[in-house]
Amino acid sequence: YRSAVLIAAAFSLIGCGATARLAVSDGTGPHPVLPEPRPSLIPTIDVVDARSWSGDQKPVPASELAVTASARNLDHPRWLCVLPNGDVLVAETNAPARSSGYKGLKGWFFKRYQKKAGGAVPSANRITLLRDADGDGVAETRSVLLAGLTSPFGMALVGNSLYVANSDALVRFPYVEGQTQITAQATKVVDFPPGPLNHHWTKSLLASPDGSKLYVGIGSNSNVAENGIEKEEGRAAIWEIDVQTGKHRVFASGLRNPVGLTWEPASGALWTVVNERDELGSDLVPDYMTAVKDGGFYGWPFSYFGSHVDSRVKPQRQDLVAKAIVPDYALGPHTASLGLVHSRGATLPAPFADGMFVGQHGSWNRKPRSGYKVIFVPFTGGRPSGAPLD
Repeated sequence: YRSAVLIAAAFSLIGCGATARLAVSDGTGPHPVLPEPRPSLIPTIDVVDARSWSGDQKPVPASELAVTASARNLDHPRWLCVLPNGDVLVAETNAPARSSGYKGLKGWFFKRYQKKAGGAVPSANRITLLRDADGDGVAETRSVLLAGLTSPFGMALVGNSLYVANSDALVRFPYVEGQTQITAQATKVVDFPPGPLNHHWTKSLLASPDGSKLYVGIGSNSNVAENGIEKEEGRAAIWEIDVQTGKHRVFASGLRNPVGLTWEPASGALWTVVNERDELGSDLVPDYMTAVKDGGFYGWPFSYFGSHVDSRVKPQRQDLVAKAIVPDYALGPHTASLGLVHSRGATLPAPFADGMFVGQHGSWNRKPRSGYKVIFVPFTGGRPSGAPLD
């Protein structure tokens, strides 16, 4: 009976503002359409059922491309790192034990949709190595390179050191090219912001071209600081870490959940892809990718896409809103864009020669659903120069 009452109450709160009025394409590109917010106490919920590919079933790519199953039966393979020798590292990982940060009706729904989507299971806490020695796209060798980690995500190789971004700290391991297992103990480099919520726990990791610095994406501890701005200290930001000393600083801030970092080769700029805020309707707010300026502030939680104020945040900071940087390229509302890599060095056909690939996990809170694909945004001269390709 309690469940039925909760469900009925939720639908009454969601109301008629749930369904999108605009196409995803309207919220895509350098100048997205940003309609008036349609806030709700309970977000629109439209969660997919998680299921595996069956038999020879596989994704259908663009006509110039092909897809091969390199490895199967992995346990939540959330992030990849390709080593110089061609070995592929896979972070098999899930959320650490923590509160969702949502209470009451929201908390109940959060747990329900996590379970439905297949996410409410313990983390494997390992990094698996895949090796495709004959280059046919299928890994013949598979081994556990590292085990006993803490919800690992980002990985970066600098010289003979393999860095791993756990949910709570950046750690380092000695690495010898070609090895398939590391038994050495981790060396802690720096702790990440603590707290039992750890709402956005994934930590992207990227080394500078000269290997002297590491950049880490650290997501917010909430949707829009509803748990208190004090719990956001050091979060919603990209950190810069000195490899030699472990000292860190906030490189850029106001980035709600930056999951994906890469270097753009023409300009040398750091780019990131950011998961934006929820509960303003199916048409807001677009996720985005952007070049990241040293010391730049990108709005969260006080505003989005520059000076569009989020009235839910109290107290406001007009001084910060005034200097919020407008992102370079919107990626559609609620697409859950969670991966970014430039196509440089790839041997792909002409349409994909210069630009960014973006992985879109897909929405759980938009009607109709958005994302659930990989897109490619073409670049010219270091800037986006066209509509995305599926």
